[in-house]
Amino acid sequence: MPGGPPGLPVDRFALVRLPTGAYGCGVTSRRTGEARQVSEGLLPARRPADVDYRLARQTILNGWRRGDVGREILCDAQPMLRRNAVACGTPTSETCPICEDHEVAHVTYVFGPGLPAHGRCISTPGEVARLDARRADMAGYVVEVCAACGWNHLVRLTSLGYR
Repeated sequence: MPGGPPGLPVDRFALVRLPTGAYGCGVTSRRTGEARQVSEGLLPARRPADVDYRLARQTILNGWRRGDVGREILCDAQPMLRRNAVACGTPTSETCPICEDHEVAHVTYVFGPGLPAHGRCISTPGEVARLDARRADMAGYVVEVCAACGWNHLVRLTSLGYR
């Protein structure tokens, strides 16, 4: 069927998971520090219902490399997000795709009942587990941020709480 990798069936309502390394997709090697961040309780563990934004990220970066998108559009992180990247963010082993000089950090925000309207920035180990144990529907947003140039992009959205 057109639209999918050869040898893998494609259902128009299902997502196709590519094997690691297939078609240049080094999925596991790209997020090298993620397992450590999850074990420290600073990032939510991946779940089947997570929404991953890697394809959107790659599309916007391709547009920037072609000259279709300006740097002022990409590097528009608000001052508070940049401060949170330095103070509360978990460093990754990835360099910023825009300035290519600094390491990006993952910043996790959780929104839901009983939390501030602007969300809760995860800053201490185990905080994600405590929020996940609550009996409430919450959403966790993991954002990739370069504090130096202001690049930021949503990495993934996950659900927390209410088991």
